[in-house]
Amino acid sequence: MTYEPPIHWNDYEDIALKLYEKFGDEFSESKIYRIRFTDLMEWVLSLDGFVGKREDCNEGHLEMIQSSWVYEWRDNQK
Repeated sequence: MTYEPPIHWNDYEDIALKLYEKFGDEFSESKIYRIRFTDLMEWVLSLDGFVGKREDCNEGHLEMIQSSWVYEWRDNQK
């Protein structure tokens, strides 16, 4: 088993990768941008290895997570 460092709110690429691994192509680019922030926050909080606290979440973090997830999705469409 390999050690994975804990994930925090500002680890956008790590979060995006985990979300893509979890949902795959279920969410396309347009669907990712339509996800409610309340849902996105809950999904991030439930990821393995995520140690961020709910009260440290903000709209800026969620926007960065969304756009990072879109880039991750795009990378996997090639």
